[in-house]
Amino acid sequence: MSLLPLEDPASPPPSATPASDERRRPSASAATRRVLAVLPLLFLAVWAAVDWHAVRDGVTRLAAADPWWLLTGLLFTYLGAVAAACVRQGALTDRLPPGALLASQIAAGAANHLLPASIGAHAVTLRFLRREGVPLNRATASIALYSLVRAVVKIPLVLVFVLAAPTTVPPAAELFPQGRALFLTAACLVLAPVAVAALFAVVRPLRRPALDFVRTALTDARRLHTRPTRFLPLWGGAAAAPLLQACVVACVGTALGLPLSWSQLLFAFLAASTAAGVVPAPGGIGPIDAALVLTLAGYGTPLPLATATVIGYRVLTVWAPLLPGMLVLSAMVQRGRL
Repeated sequence: MSLLPLEDPASPPPSATPASDERRRPSASAATRRVLAVLPLLFLAVWAAVDWHAVRDGVTRLAAADPWWLLTGLLFTYLGAVAAACVRQGALTDRLPPGALLASQIAAGAANHLLPASIGAHAVTLRFLRREGVPLNRATASIALYSLVRAVVKIPLVLVFVLAAPTTVPPAAELFPQGRALFLTAACLVLAPVAVAALFAVVRPLRRPALDFVRTALTDARRLHTRPTRFLPLWGGAAAAPLLQACVVACVGTALGLPLSWSQLLFAFLAASTAAGVVPAPGGIGPIDAALVLTLAGYGTPLPLATATVIGYRVLTVWAPLLPGMLVLSAMVQRGRL
């Protein structure tokens, strides 16, 4: 009779449980990815249902417009994604794949219209940069530099229009807030950085991460500005982006027969977007629209025609590229690029 221990036939082999776990993980990951790929399309459907009246009115007003000028405006819209990709690459020392970077900016443009203050676009870009192996601190620093450059470059553009073509500028009373509105605007501009500084001074756990972030951002910015292949796309793309958006407004205004020159339409958008850029809204929808209508009215444009121009601008920059952008976003999620 053997003294060796008998094996328990009921006990499963040791590798059975890990093997089953390994088989379940890919399927769960694939299912999660498919759900994430469908979510942007669901957001698009819900938003279209909520804002259906604006879509219908915009299409009705644009039905009698010149279609060739509208197609030209749509071309300027997609050139804006190229400019955004140039700025993103210029804000980072790492070399990114051009095709995937452009696709990510088309997807980011669609996500930008779902959340305020460009949160959607920055979230998509941050996810893309992390997938490309960029460390989190440097990825966030590049996004901060991107936002800063895009905001700062509008001011010299407006000044160039004021100095080079003063006849295109309407009276200052039509462009800048007066009285109480002017006081509130100045107070917000002064108190915002003071509030941020006070927050970091009071909440001690935020000090070290904030200082590390500022140190990384300053180091990367200094390195980028020593390389022409980085700072030229950074500043050139940032200057081109608002001009391309202004060209969309000019194309819509020309298609509708707006009695204004292109220089006036370009300046109207630059002034309106600069004044309304401090208000956080999804894709700038709302503040820029109101400011642009008032600026066009300041040139003597009839209010219904100015409103139709802004609606056409939104159709070309939001609704027309939104479905392709959502499809690109879903495809990049499905392929693991986001």
